[in-house]
Amino acid sequence: MANAITLRTAIDIAWSVFCATHSGIDTSDRRRCLLERHFYGSWDRREGDAEDLASFGLAYLSQLSEDEH
Repeated sequence: MANAITLRTAIDIAWSVFCATHSGIDTSDRRRCLLERHFYGSWDRREGDAEDLASFGLAYLSQLSEDEH
């Protein structure tokens, strides 16, 4: 089980990478909130370090972006 600090770090990493690789993303984009809800909604099932968890976050964000098109 990941702790709250690890989850927050993973969210920050995933969001930073997502924003850096997708132009025109506003810092207040709703996907940031969805990412946080995704992580905290299942935090007790997540294991790993922040970098591992961030990769799951990036996959989630990519799926959200695909669903919008």
